[in-house]
Amino acid sequence: MLFSSSLLTVVGAGEQPSLSPRRLCLFNTVTGTALRELNFLTSILAVRVNRKRLVVILQDKTYIYDLNSLVILDTIDTVPNTKGLCAFSPSLDGCYLALPASTNKGSVLVYNVMELHSHCQIDAHRSPLTAIDLSSNGMYVATASEQGTIIRVHLVSQATKSYSFRRGTYPSTIYSLSFGPSVQLPDILIATSSSGSVHVFSLGFLINQRSKRSNSLLGSMIPDSINDAFEPAHHHVLHNAVPAGVKSYAIIRSIDRVAGISPSDSGGSSRASIFIITFNGYFQEYSLTINHLNESSWSLEREFNLLTATSNDVIVS
Repeated sequence: MLFSSSLLTVVGAGEQPSLSPRRLCLFNTVTGTALRELNFLTSILAVRVNRKRLVVILQDKTYIYDLNSLVILDTIDTVPNTKGLCAFSPSLDGCYLALPASTNKGSVLVYNVMELHSHCQIDAHRSPLTAIDLSSNGMYVATASEQGTIIRVHLVSQATKSYSFRRGTYPSTIYSLSFGPSVQLPDILIATSSSGSVHVFSLGFLINQRSKRSNSLLGSMIPDSINDAFEPAHHHVLHNAVPAGVKSYAIIRSIDRVAGISPSDSGGSSRASIFIITFNGYFQEYSLTINHLNESSWSLEREFNLLTATSNDVIVS
C-alpha cells in the first residue's frame, strides 16, 4: 500500500493467469478497479513504492518505474536474490534502495532511486545478508548476516559504519529489521529472530554514551565499534514473544516522550508502540518503555489471530 492511500500493489500466488506471481496489478481500493498491470518473465519477489517510484524485485533484476506514468526508468542487474531482499526509504530527499551486492559476503548496494545511479557499496558482514532496512529519511541502513549475531548500522552518505550491536552469542536467523520513525537519527532499532525473541537497540542512548566517553582519555582511545558490539546497556530483549522458528515481522509504530516525574529524572522516558505480525497468523501490539537510565519494561497491549479476528478486534491505524 502507498502509505495510507487507496493505491495498492497486488502480486498473485496462484496458477491461473489472474493470480500469476509474474503479474503486478495496481489496484484502487476505493473504486475497486485495477488501474494498470505489469507483467514479467519471472516471479516477482518483492514490491516497494513511495510517492514517486515503484520498485519491483525479481531474482536477478530490479526494475525502477515512475509511479505516475509507470514508465520504466532503469533496470538494475543484481546478484541472485532468491529471497527478494531489499529496503526502500520513503523519503524523496533521501530516496535510496538497498540490495544485496554479493552472494558470498554481506555487501550492500545502495542505489539513488530519484537520480537513478549507484550511490555506494557497503561491505557490512563476512557472511551473506539476511535482513536490510533503511531509516525513513534514508540516512542510515541496518544490516544482519546469516550468522545473526551482530547487527550493524551504517551512515549512507559516507558509507561508513556508525554502530554495531551484538544480538547474541549463538547464530540465529534475523527475520526483520526496522528503524523507529524519526526525521533525524532513529531512537531505536528493532529486530525479530528465529529464537522467538524481539530485540530493541537504543541508538539515542548510545549517542549520549558516546558523547560522555569522548570526553575521557580512555574513551578516546577505544574504538566505538568495540564498545558498541559488546555493550548490553543498548540492548532490550523480549524473550519468547513468538514461537521459536516462526517467521515474524515487527515495526515501531510510534515513539512518545514522557516527561520526568522527579527533578532527578531530567531525561524522562520514551514509550514505543511496537506491532508484531507472525507468519502463523497472529498480530501483537507491545508497549516498550525505556527510562532515562535505559531500563526497559514490556507490556502486551493486544493480541489476536488474524485468521479468526472480527472487525471489532482490528483497528485500522
